[in-house]
Amino acid sequence: QVQLVESGGGLVQAGGSLRLSCAAPGRTFSSASMGWFRQAPGKEREFVAAISWSGGTTYYADSVKGRFTVSRDDAKNSVYLQMNSLKPEDTAVYYCAADRFNRVTMTADEYDYWGQGTQVTVSS
Repeated sequence: QVQLVESGGGLVQAGGSLRLSCAAPGRTFSSASMGWFRQAPGKEREFVAAISWSGGTTYYADSVKGRFTVSRDDAKNSVYLQMNSLKPEDTAVYYCAADRFNRVTMTADEYDYWGQGTQVTVSS
């Protein structure tokens, strides 16, 4: 079972920053596009950001554009989500996902592998 492992979540005050990491122990995703999604209590999972296999293409949800940055380091087999200027509405469980067909998609169903998620809580 392929597994992605997220880390870096926590509790932060509004206006603060967090950096999420996503690793794939024992497996390389260098040819896959990677995505970040989030799910708040009582809400559906929503797209946050995606990055192509080369890192040359990125997409962001309008709600995070200008505040969040997605990046990858294939030498470390990792993907990151730098989150700045955090707001209480960013509170959610954040998931990373891999799309082996490199579609750089915003659609959750098109991702093949998922992590278990990491909680991000932003206090006002």
